Amino acid sequence: MQQLLSPEFVAKAGSAELAELVTAEPLIAAKVLATVNSPFYGLYQPVTRIGQSVTFLGMNTVRSICLQYMLAEAFKPKLAEAQRCFDTIWRSSAIASELCVRLGKALNLPDQSALSTKVVLSFVGQLATASLIPAPSLERWLQCDRLERAQLEQELLGLNACEIGCLLMKSWELPEDLVNAVGGVGRQLVSPYMTTDPVNAPRLALGYLCARLGERLALGQLGSLNDYDVKQDAGVDTFHLRTALAHPTLARLEQALASPEVQTAVQQMLGKPAA
Repeated sequence: MQQLLSPEFVAKAGSAELAELVTAEPLIAAKVLATVNSPFYGLYQPVTRIGQSVTFLGMNTVRSICLQYMLAEAFKPKLAEAQRCFDTIWRSSAIASELCVRLGKALNLPDQSALSTKVVLSFVGQLATASLIPAPSLERWLQCDRLERAQLEQELLGLNACEIGCLLMKSWELPEDLVNAVGGVGRQLVSPYMTTDPVNAPRLALGYLCARLGERLALGQLGSLNDYDVKQDAGVDTFHLRTALAHPTLARLEQALASPEVQTAVQQMLGKPAA
């Protein structure tokens, strides 16, 4: 994980270097091959080499798959009744990551791979928290909106999931700038970044929005994005987000969310036939 996320590797590594890194880890390589050959991509012929997978999926998606697998290995539920909760968090992060890549491209945001990585890592705190909360409380915690969840985390653990995730990533010795940026995505819940950090506000807002939509779609709180209107989202966990979405960089976000490409991708991720 340290090599995959090191500033030097992110800045300089090409598809060949990423393929070499993935190939050196057989279990991760198998996960990448399983993903590229899944029904989601509908290939006519199977892909059998990591290099082909990186070319087909793109470096952003492969990096996210690697991160998701490593996090899955780091956080395994001890009780069978907790498995559903962990599965939902995995699915949330996968949907959020894919949404982030597609919306980032549609909005021409710079460095989309870095933003997608931050979105995946923003779920580290959720996974750690799910490992710490008593099993009888997990279902109730998972169904809460993000603000209610943070309050419950404070009551049960003394710290909310975002801060727990940042502490954990620091203990993994991940780059400090990366940890701070991941924390910025999660803190969009309670921080008006439009005024405190206007330069990074659009990226933090998009990352936070994708994470929230990933959760809602994975939980079944949203069946699709067909009727979702980001400007009318009155959820308490999107209060500060609504301010940040006024940034000119995100002016085409509503159009991007409604695009056939994004709508179809979401339906495929949910295992539903495209409209």
